[in-house]
Amino acid sequence: MSSRAPIPSLEEIVRNKRSREERESKPKFLSKAERTRLALERRQKEVEQAKNRQATELSDLKNEVVHHYEDGVNGFGSETKNVNSKSSTPVSHEGNHDSSTEESFAAAVRQRYMGIQPRTQKKRRRNTDKKFVFDWDDTDDTMKDADFVASPESTIAVFGRGKLGGFDEKSIENVKQRSGLIQRLLQGSDEDKNRAHELLHLHERKSRKVDWDDVPWREKPLEAMKPRDWRILREDYNISMKGDDVPNPLRNWEEADLPSKLMDVLRKNNYKEPSSIQRASIPVLLQGKDLIGIAETGSGKTAAFMIPLVQTILKYPPLDETNLHLGPYAIVLAPTRELAQQIQSEGNKFAEPLGFRCVSIVGGHAFEEQSFQLSQGAHIVVATPGRLIDCLERRVFVLSQCSYVVMDEADRMLDMGFEEDVNKILQSLPSSNSSDKNAIIPSSESQPSSLRRTLMFSATLPPKVANLAKRYLNNPTILTIGSIGQAVDKVEQVVEMVPDDSKRLKRLEEILESSRFAPPIIIFVNLKRNIEAISKQLNTLGWRAVTLHGSKNQEQREKAIEQLRNGTADILVATDIAGRGIDIPNVSLVLNYNMAKSIEDYTHRIGRTGRAGKSGVAITFLGSEDEDLFYDLRVMLSKSTKARIPDELKNHEAAFSKHAPITQ
Repeated sequence: MSSRAPIPSLEEIVRNKRSREERESKPKFLSKAERTRLALERRQKEVEQAKNRQATELSDLKNEVVHHYEDGVNGFGSETKNVNSKSSTPVSHEGNHDSSTEESFAAAVRQRYMGIQPRTQKKRRRNTDKKFVFDWDDTDDTMKDADFVASPESTIAVFGRGKLGGFDEKSIENVKQRSGLIQRLLQGSDEDKNRAHELLHLHERKSRKVDWDDVPWREKPLEAMKPRDWRILREDYNISMKGDDVPNPLRNWEEADLPSKLMDVLRKNNYKEPSSIQRASIPVLLQGKDLIGIAETGSGKTAAFMIPLVQTILKYPPLDETNLHLGPYAIVLAPTRELAQQIQSEGNKFAEPLGFRCVSIVGGHAFEEQSFQLSQGAHIVVATPGRLIDCLERRVFVLSQCSYVVMDEADRMLDMGFEEDVNKILQSLPSSNSSDKNAIIPSSESQPSSLRRTLMFSATLPPKVANLAKRYLNNPTILTIGSIGQAVDKVEQVVEMVPDDSKRLKRLEEILESSRFAPPIIIFVNLKRNIEAISKQLNTLGWRAVTLHGSKNQEQREKAIEQLRNGTADILVATDIAGRGIDIPNVSLVLNYNMAKSIEDYTHRIGRTGRAGKSGVAITFLGSEDEDLFYDLRVMLSKSTKARIPDELKNHEAAFSKHAPITQ
């Protein structure tokens, strides 16, 4: 008996299976020769499969062509014969023709009945980084077979209006004629030669093209200005305007279209360029519109309304015996005597050279004197509201032909309690502010218009002023220069925490003795009794100080201001009377010995310096009694780039609340 192999146990079978799985799971590393052999075998199989597939497809196509041919013999015998006649070897249906004849026959059948045409694919040229390569070849040239006659004009590209070089035949003929004319003129007399040079210069100027988009608005002609340029101009001068059909601002005085006499006055008084408010307001006023002008102090508001006012009066008939008794053509209202006299003085710069009279009516002067001035004839009357009401009630003069009203510092007039007087004056005027289409527009040969023109200028716009404007102005244009109620940017604001009067007086002496500030200097004090004491102390130190407050009569007020203007006085110590409208040139320092009672008064006080484009300094002493203004003052100082906020004010509790409690 043959010996039988031992039967493996279950443990051996499991062990063998695990070892076999481990061997199979391990990667098998092949030599380079083995890898090459396997790759060649795979490639040979792929080639054989592709040949078999191609042979099958070719056989199917051949059978399909033969099938179509056999089906079409009965219907298209003549065509088949024609096709066969073109070949050199007769076609046989039994298949005993050579391969070249069979291929030609198949191609002819496909082209005739199946619409299959051989497609030749274009060679794509490879692009390089050095030059641009167009993706076309010579067969795509559309000009090769065109009947094109070479001529000088044929080299010009076709563009523009579809003609050669963008010109039609008529334009080309005109150029030729003009060239011939210039050649003939150059060969003629001296007069003809000059004419030829003029034509050449004109042609050169017309042919010259300027790209105005890159040119600043200051260097552009007026006709090249675009909306973007006007917007940049308004941003440059911080002009904001609201209203219907608002005209563009002035770029220079020449574009204002003013009379030659008025232009001579501007040059004589050294008005080189208009200020921001003058640029914006004069075009509006020359159109006959009502205006609300909000601008910082010292911005040139007086000339802004006086120039259009004088030009308007030029259209009215002159004052003579026939209309002298009817009163002035225009009135200007101001809150204080000093401001009224200053407006009258500035207005005479424009009025007197044109033969007009500008008269001021303020308190402190006798009625007889003012009545005599008005009897001589006044085209413009500048007055405070109270004194103007007195003159009207006493029949010193009337306003029968007044159609032009200007309210300067309107907010101050209402704060001083003149609202009732202003209402009486405006209601007593014969002209109306209603937009009546039948109103008579003044001309060079007519009487003043029955449509009143009302102007309001101020540095702030509180609700009272807005209500007054709504009542008496007809669809006004609202003009804002800068931010409403904001101080002049050219004023450096300095705030110091000085608690009591003794320390303030000592600090005042230190500032004046530092020789940093040259006269004239203005010091604002809240109490009248302190004004005289400070003035005496300054005179003791060698300064020439004068005072200005409500207890002074008109003659003393005018004398004090005149002394400061002509240099016979160095310092003016005053109350808020000098805070509005007083124009004293070259004030280097405004010192608030006491903080103003409101932030608006503070704004007007420091506006006495930094006027007419010049810089200035404003120093303010603060104490615990001013805590209710800490918040407003901190906000105003934070808006200025030239302000200094002390740490005591910045970190004070009252500076973070609008309604700060006043400490007892």
